[in-house]
Amino acid sequence: MRAEERQHRILVLARQTGRVDVADAAEEFRVARETVRRDLSALERRGLIRRTHGAAYPVESAGFETTLARRETQQVAEKRRIAAAAAQLVGEAETVFVDEGYTPELVAVLLPTDRPLTVITPSLRTASLVSESDSTTVLLAGGRVRSGTQATVGSWARDMLARFVIDLAFLGANGISREHGLTTPDPAVADVKEQAVRSSRRRVLVGVHSKFGASSFCRFAGIGDVDTIVTDAGLSGPEAHRYSLLGPQVLRV
Repeated sequence: MRAEERQHRILVLARQTGRVDVADAAEEFRVARETVRRDLSALERRGLIRRTHGAAYPVESAGFETTLARRETQQVAEKRRIAAAAAQLVGEAETVFVDEGYTPELVAVLLPTDRPLTVITPSLRTASLVSESDSTTVLLAGGRVRSGTQATVGSWARDMLARFVIDLAFLGANGISREHGLTTPDPAVADVKEQAVRSSRRRVLVGVHSKFGASSFCRFAGIGDVDTIVTDAGLSGPEAHRYSLLGPQVLRV
């Protein structure tokens, strides 16, 4: 098998499963682990994957984005820890924006239900989940629904958010890097996220460690635009410190 063909198959595998282990790929393609590492280095240079210790994750780009169903199967334990820690940051907030995506959805179901709370979200699933609480008022942003994420985008959603002053926003991102900030593949999604950042007094970014160092097509905020980053311990302490130097508190759970 030629290197180009093998790299293509590794990328397909990464996108199908959400992760490629060096040892498993070496066994599957019957090559040395060092060969797989060279393949992963080549894919990383092209911005298609993000390497971590002994493995690699696909980078969402302008031409590739995972569905919500796929995100529900990837790094679930880490996402649940992140959500639990993030939900502790609600404080006295009375109005909360919850972004589209699986990790923000996990945060939403942990929001307090023993007091009045208004939740604004573009996510149909999040709106349905939190509306089960009698003490929670849900405002669903209008617009075009994206099938893969079950969330609304477009000028209606953006303009609706522009009318609010929101106490706290829980945000997700497809890529998080010191150089490019917070990014996402779709310009329409970026518009909604950017307005949520503008409309919120306090902003919390939630994301697993594999998103760090990656960048996607559309930038919607800088690292310094968020107050707190909540991620998992897969992000090294020194790297977390580098992000904290740009402004936010970084929590590793």
